[in-house]
Amino acid sequence: MKILSVRLKNINSLKGEHYINFNAPPFTDTGLFAITGPTGSGKTTILDAMTLALYGLAPRFNRDSPAQMMSHHTGDCAAEVEFEVEGRLYRSRWSLARARNKPDGNLQDPKMELHDLTAGKILEEKKSLVPPLVTEITGLDYFRFLRSVLLAQGDFAAFLKADEKTRGELLEKITGADLYTRLSKKAFEMQKEKKLE
Repeated sequence: MKILSVRLKNINSLKGEHYINFNAPPFTDTGLFAITGPTGSGKTTILDAMTLALYGLAPRFNRDSPAQMMSHHTGDCAAEVEFEVEGRLYRSRWSLARARNKPDGNLQDPKMELHDLTAGKILEEKKSLVPPLVTEITGLDYFRFLRSVLLAQGDFAAFLKADEKTRGELLEKITGADLYTRLSKKAFEMQKEKKLE
């Protein structure tokens, strides 16, 4: 899975609309970059937008209170991620609004949708079905995504302290090395069959 871009509107401390294109300079000029800034500048909000768009959840907020994600004194918010898996392009979107998009309106239910940009079609628009479909496409559920892609703030230490098997599985999934594990098992089975013959 490769994150191509993040678009967010009125999420936490980042009021207004914001767009980050990881397929453009300066991101394409280097393989490594850091998200830096003073406390409260919105670094973690960018990460929250990614998990909201993909899974409808954010690690630092209670899943039962989506209103916590919306910037104060706004009537709507949204998070959108475009990503690539095995050459196919997808867009996942989460949004939340108050009645009539007014800051004092009643909170409406969050919405989610997942698009296959390569095929030019909507794959899912049901909030409860988008996260499982994202998991199926990427091979990463919410918790694996947090541990392998984000490693938000103090979570890097948790990754390092994870047992060898858990770390190995995550690294295989991230790097695509699970293919070699499957090939190795198949070669072993074929060799075993040849010996029996």
